[in-house]
Amino acid sequence: MVPKDFKAPDMPPYDGTFDPSHHLSNFRSQMYLTDASDATHCKAFPTTLTKTAIKWFDSLSPRSITKFVDLAKKFLARFSIQRDKAKHALSLLGIKQGDQESLRNYMERFNKACLDIQNLPTEAVIVGLINGLREGPFSQSISKKHLASLNEVQEQAEKYINMEENSRLGETSKTSSSYPSRDKDKEPRKKEDQPTEKPSKYHNYTPFGFPS
Repeated sequence: MVPKDFKAPDMPPYDGTFDPSHHLSNFRSQMYLTDASDATHCKAFPTTLTKTAIKWFDSLSPRSITKFVDLAKKFLARFSIQRDKAKHALSLLGIKQGDQESLRNYMERFNKACLDIQNLPTEAVIVGLINGLREGPFSQSISKKHLASLNEVQEQAEKYINMEENSRLGETSKTSSSYPSRDKDKEPRKKEDQPTEKPSKYHNYTPFGFPS
């Protein structure tokens, strides 16, 4: 019997389209906090399934499950095709910095990829990072140094990230400040083009113009 005060796990339902081990781990973690019995585990688990997954559960033969570990094994076996494929250090060599991609964005993508790889050697991280860098000041600088730790790499990257972002801010500031001056130059032209009642003292004018 399920206890009256039992609260079903609050978690996204599993529909059979992603890694079943993640869903099972999430379920076990939440059930652990409730100190529920093995029978309660078996009865609560189907409430976390939907679509293809719940259809699979409903198709199980009656009394074919005697304990939750059996249900867990059948669940993992049925949806094993959806398990995440293990990634290796060599996959880092496929990460490249785009032609217009900022150094900050590249570092964030690279760091995220590293999190998906277990037992990743430091040397592999450094080699992969340098290999994927676009040709530029940072790639030239870091390739000449023999960095042995990820902290050193991160410190060097932060310096060039700040330089890159400060440079872009400077360019944006110059571009925005150039517009008001052009507008001010245009105003005299409009006034001069307008006819005036008073005769002008000068008869020849040099037209204003912007460099092409």
